[in-house]
This record gives sequence, structure tokens and C-alpha cells, in this order.
Amino acid sequence: MKYILGAYATAPVSDSWQPELQESYLNGIKQIENIRGIEHPFTGQLHAHDDEWFLRNIDPDWSFVFTGVPGVMGRLAKDGTFGIASDVESGRTAGIDFYRQMHAAVIKLNGHLGRKAVETIQLHTSPNRTGAPSSSDALKRSLEEIVSWDWDGAGLVIEHCDAFVEGLKPEKGFLTLEEEIESILAVNQQCGSNLGLSINWGRSALETRSIEGPLEHLRLAREAGLLRGLMFSGISDCETPYGAWRDTHMPPAEIFPGGHFANGSLLTRDQMALSLEAAEWQRLDFIGAKIGVRPQALDGATRVAYNRDCLAALDLLISGR
Repeated sequence: MKYILGAYATAPVSDSWQPELQESYLNGIKQIENIRGIEHPFTGQLHAHDDEWFLRNIDPDWSFVFTGVPGVMGRLAKDGTFGIASDVESGRTAGIDFYRQMHAAVIKLNGHLGRKAVETIQLHTSPNRTGAPSSSDALKRSLEEIVSWDWDGAGLVIEHCDAFVEGLKPEKGFLTLEEEIESILAVNQQCGSNLGLSINWGRSALETRSIEGPLEHLRLAREAGLLRGLMFSGISDCETPYGAWRDTHMPPAEIFPGGHFANGSLLTRDQMALSLEAAEWQRLDFIGAKIGVRPQALDGATRVAYNRDCLAALDLLISGR
């Protein structure tokens, strides 16, 4: 089994763009044998610093899952109305324009590699409801336009992030899963499209403040016939270097002795196994992991090792060992 890895979340941290440092890290990631591709962060152009550097340093055989979260959050910091679910028309059209930029980056990457390397596009239902109104109706109008573009073979999914919940402070505060399901089903019926959903374990646990939340979200998406992907990020309910109930992509708790894992993580061996079962993982388009690491001063080799061990844990669970 091979996986999609959100390797950008573990990349070395530096005050400025250091291509040699990032190249060394990426070369280490390439040595992880059970990767079939990466989750690629989109901020407005193919690579946040240097498109040509990116094209030179990726593995030409990788598959790609694009995520707009970094770009979405950057724009929300400047304009709280931004997003494809926004009831503020200027914010909604800005959200559509953002995905039009992503579309151009997808075409550029596929053209460089000479194949349809981008398999999946993950859309996000901003804005944060604590700052601006949003709705499934606004989302439907945006999706109707976005699905009309030729994505050069890439499938479209909404990655569910933590929704606004009364009385809780959200990290994202986007639409509820039920609203996303309603919108997707309506657009698929009207447009003949094949929009789906992906679930990030940690973000669903964050929204519901429970380990049952990811299982419920996986069940709802699967029963709606929309579940396409599952990414594992951990989270903690107590103070750790990763924070309590924070979307910091905490690694799993120890899965096997001697591995690189995180004390206090709610993403345990049992929870990973239950989630794979709830997702009916054999039917998914992609499975993978996106983890962060602490402390920030960790060297590149250790960062690679955390990713290697997380995917090794997935292998153990999928093989039933």
C-alpha cells in the first residue's frame, strides 16, 4: 500500500526561504518507500517561493493532492469574508478566483510532467463564521462554477475542516459536514459532477472535541456516497507541545516501540484502525497522513523519520499486523 503524505507540514522552519535546506528535506522524503505522492499546499501560485525549484525537486513519478488551506487561511487573515461559502459576494468571488489560480497551477504541473499527475483537488468552505456569514446556498453557486472547469483529470473534493460550533472557539469555523453534504449532492445532481469529501482525523476530532467525531464524520460521508479520502493528523485534549485541541497536526501516539510518535496524542492505534474500518479504506481514492513536529528546531532527518514511522504505522494497521 502506498500513501499520500502532507510532507509540507513537517518541512524545516526558517526565517527566510532556504532552497538548499528544503531540497535536503525533500530528498529525505523521497527515500520513504511507501509514498505514492504528496499533499501539496497551494497559496496562489504553484509553489509559494519558486515554481521552477519545485518542478526540479519533486519526484516525477509522484501523484499530487492539492490543498488550498494555506492560501485560504492567509487570505482570511486579510479579508474575513473570503471563501466559496461566503454570503458576502465580494468574498465569494475572491474565493472562486483563488481556485481559478489553483486550476492554472494544476495545468502547469501536469504539463511539466507530461501526464495527469494531479489526482485530487481539496476545496474548503471558508469563511470562518465568527467573522462573516456563510451558507450552503453560497457554496452551491460557487461549486457550480468550479466544477464546470476542465481540471485535467483531477477529482474535486471538499476537505471537511472544523465547523463553527456554538460555545467553542474554532480554528477554521467553516460549514458543517451536513451542509457540505447537502451542497455536494445538489451540485452533483444538477451538474452531473462527481464531487466528494475527504476527512482529516484531527480536524474532525477538534470540531467535536472527541475521538468519536472522526468516526461519525466518516460514517456520514460514506453513507452519502461521497467519501473519497482520509488523512490522519493527530490532536490532544491536554496541554502538550502541540497545544490542547489545536489544529497542529500532532503525530500519532506510539504505534510500535522505538518509533517517532507523540505522547498525549488521541490518535492511537485503536483509533486509526477504527477509522480505516469506518472509511472502508479499500474504496478510497487516497489515504495518507499530515503531521507536524515539535520542537521547531528538529533537524531534517528527524522530521523525515516522523513521517516514515507514521506511514509505517499505517502499513501495520492495513496489513492487520
